[in-house]
Amino acid sequence: MTVFSNIQIRDARPHDADAIREVTLAAYQEYAAPLSVHWDGYRRNIVTTLADVGPAAQMVAEREGRIVGAVLLYPTGAFTPARDEASLETRWPEVRLLAVAPGERGLGIGGALIEECVRRARGAGAAALTLHTTDMMRAAMRLYERLGFVAAPELDFHPAPGLTVKGYRLRLDR
Repeated sequence: MTVFSNIQIRDARPHDADAIREVTLAAYQEYAAPLSVHWDGYRRNIVTTLADVGPAAQMVAEREGRIVGAVLLYPTGAFTPARDEASLETRWPEVRLLAVAPGERGLGIGGALIEECVRRARGAGAAALTLHTTDMMRAAMRLYERLGFVAAPELDFHPAPGLTVKGYRLRLDR
């Protein structure tokens, strides 16, 4: 468990599932309109992923006894969902579904969750940590870049016509 100011980062517990789903869906709801016809599929993917996180470490941010954020950290070698008609094995640990409750943004919660992912990836001896985002997720992109992630176009994929999911990588072996 890591504590950042009044935010506690800890492993998710089974009884956290409903709160994690609620926070994650609330965080991603702002993308419903920009994703338009793709939103229902994306929302289903979020719910399905959260229902069975597989090999991922699932962490939450808790403040005053409430879950205000969540993230998944997949280990090196985990298989990603089909991307551009292919399923790929990850070369490095990968952050997925970073979520901060809309009313809790700007308090360092997202950064604290990412920093915990970085700490764990380093602890596992990983040379890098990756994640994916899109241009519509401007605040997330600013956070990732501020934390040292850089665009890694070779990790990009296109789940639908006109939609690019951009790969980012943080080198950990420096």
